[in-house]
Amino acid sequence: MKSKKKKNPKPTKPEWIPAAKKRSTDFATLVQPGVVGRHDGIPGQMASAKTSVATIKKMPALKTEDFIAGIHAGDRTILARAITLIESNAEAHQKQAQSVLTALMPLSGNAIRIGITGVPGAGKSTFIEAFGLYLIGRGHRVAVLAVDPSSAITGGSILGDKTRMEKLAGHPDSFIRPCPSGGALGGVARKTRETMLVCEAAGFDIILVETVGVGQSEISVRSMVDFFLLIQIAGGGDELQGIKKGVMEISDAIIVNKADGENRTKAEAAKQEYATALHYTTPHTRGWQPHVFTCSAISGAGIPELWQVIEKFIRITKENKVFAERRRNQARQWMHAMIEEYLHSVFFKNTGIQQVLPQIENAVLSGKMPPTIAAQKLAEIFEENIKQLTDKNSLSASKPW
Repeated sequence: MKSKKKKNPKPTKPEWIPAAKKRSTDFATLVQPGVVGRHDGIPGQMASAKTSVATIKKMPALKTEDFIAGIHAGDRTILARAITLIESNAEAHQKQAQSVLTALMPLSGNAIRIGITGVPGAGKSTFIEAFGLYLIGRGHRVAVLAVDPSSAITGGSILGDKTRMEKLAGHPDSFIRPCPSGGALGGVARKTRETMLVCEAAGFDIILVETVGVGQSEISVRSMVDFFLLIQIAGGGDELQGIKKGVMEISDAIIVNKADGENRTKAEAAKQEYATALHYTTPHTRGWQPHVFTCSAISGAGIPELWQVIEKFIRITKENKVFAERRRNQARQWMHAMIEEYLHSVFFKNTGIQQVLPQIENAVLSGKMPPTIAAQKLAEIFEENIKQLTDKNSLSASKPW
């Protein structure tokens, strides 16, 4: 008699799937059943998908006042959930996030915001841990926003920077939040500005924003921080190559990291090269001349000197009003960026655009229509649709019935 072959149970969706999506097949997460034991000599049994899901405790939804009170009290769990709420693209979450941000605005703006960037392999994460621990030792509370690159193929991010800051991550006066870049310009996550405000409201007075690598688009980080630090390493090219990188022009200080052991002599030589390169550039901050230092994130050498320079920078820029002026300009740039994002979303959600877009895209792909003409044509269609919608609404409002 042949034994009946057991069928593997169907994958089930987790209990925390949104109610409106319970029958949807496009949910990204599925709980898969386990494997049958003894197949590899190890005793075991079939893991039930339902059993594994049942162990997941559903966290209750927080009200807006719960978020505000928790953040004000410095609750790290609620702070993390607030950032998740801000990063969500769901319309209901966005509405609640804006209410939370509006209430927290009076509590924000008092922190020093420092942007940190550098070539891959320059030791940014190791430096941030050493720098953060030094600042905590001086009585500060440090929040680190480590922006992680999102894959252009899968859209996912590893979010592994926190694993390189074990000591800092475990300190009660620090908060580390890995953030996916989501394809944002310069690797700066779209929601980083809102996240900074929430961290400031939670009582963190130093905000460190670690960005993705170095490139011309990295200039975008300058629009959200007070002080911009560039981390370099020995062997990064001569002074001309340094200028060509462009990012040097917006730096308030440059450090040559890994200046320890046998590499110390090379680091000192690189320091002189970058200092020479700075003579060919115009300082980005009025009244401030950028400095170049050597540093060792492992031994901590150079970190106290760097902090003294940052404190001097903040003092000078506050005295000459550049600090306040920069904050106001950043707020305006932030508003303009949000307008552009909203208009981009409205444009592609427009019914008229959705109807003609495939046809126009095919014309561009086949070489029958230049991209500039295609863009102009789509803009005209969009404007006409908006005008028709406006006229229709005006006509409805004028009717007495």
